[in-house]
Amino acid sequence: MKSQQELLSSTNFCVIVPTYNNQKTLKKVLDSILDFTTNVIIVNDGSTDSTSEILKAYSQLTQIHHPKNLGKGRALRNGFRKALELEFEYAITIDSDGQHFATDIPVFLEAIQDEPNALLIGSRNMTQENVPKKSSFGNKFSNFWFKFETGIKLDDTQSGFRLYPLRLLPKRFYTNKFEFEIEVIVRAAWKGIVVKNIPIQVLYDPAERVSHFRPFQDFTRISILNTILVTNALLYIKPRDFFRRAKKKGFKRFFLEDILESKDSNFKKSAAIALGIFIGLSPFWGFQTVLLFTFAALFRLNKVIAYLTSNVSFPPFIPFIIYASLQVGSVFVSSDAPLVLDSSITLDDIQKNATQYIVGSLILASVSALSVGFISYLLLTAFSSKNKTNI
Repeated sequence: MKSQQELLSSTNFCVIVPTYNNQKTLKKVLDSILDFTTNVIIVNDGSTDSTSEILKAYSQLTQIHHPKNLGKGRALRNGFRKALELEFEYAITIDSDGQHFATDIPVFLEAIQDEPNALLIGSRNMTQENVPKKSSFGNKFSNFWFKFETGIKLDDTQSGFRLYPLRLLPKRFYTNKFEFEIEVIVRAAWKGIVVKNIPIQVLYDPAERVSHFRPFQDFTRISILNTILVTNALLYIKPRDFFRRAKKKGFKRFFLEDILESKDSNFKKSAAIALGIFIGLSPFWGFQTVLLFTFAALFRLNKVIAYLTSNVSFPPFIPFIIYASLQVGSVFVSSDAPLVLDSSITLDDIQKNATQYIVGSLILASVSALSVGFISYLLLTAFSSKNKTNI
């Protein structure tokens, strides 16, 4: 194991300090960082207090000054750009409000030796004294959506004390405020970068700490961002990852190992099949993938199985599904424009019999889902029993 001094000298890293009106704690933070490295980039994000005067004493450090406040995200993005210009491989970001301890810098450097190119997030103890309730709630909220969007479980997704692998990060970002710290870790995970927590110390001193988080405005921004990220995850990222895994392993092996031999019980597997059948046959065209992954995540069902079986509505089968839905619907719903149940059904026929189609579609989807799910459960149970007998 490398000594602390060896870690500091052998790792190509810098420390980025975004700051906005933190005159009470800025000097203390900078002095503590200088005990470990002089590779420091300070981004003064349009501070209106005495920050500029304080920074005059640190002229030996790289400084970026924004003429007006642009937001933490923009400050970090400009810090990353400067770090890349200076050819650093990693950037450790640390807030200037005094809540973090520079003594944890070696902790990040030690962790990156074991897992190079990972994105590390300092995990704070959010149950300790003086932690604001809004911070604890916001962190739990963020953790939930991060897991939904990436499948990765973290204890802290909002800590500003992080280590970034600069050259692997996405080239373009779309957010400039607090929500940037969510965007960057989600999109890094989507790129295949390992994102994980490491434990750090934290200090919440109500007498010194100044928070610039605006509950309504910033929470709204974060909610909008999460809506966009969830939609992207459901419509593109999760299907992409599914096909990548299947292609890499081989579809036959993937089906046998990741689906049939998954750790889910036979009941949960058959429930996933039933969900896929129901969504595939239901009249929610355009929203089927979103609904599928939402319900699969909600009920903790195998998303792969559900997605595969939802393809019962594969384009060549759609005319037959519509025909069957209208036929079933005609039994329960009368129409002023009676449907002629033959192969000459047109879109105009469907529009005139919309209620009949919707009712029939939902009934067909429900009955088919229950039937296929039940048969799947029997077959999976028989298949499992056969394997045990052979063993």
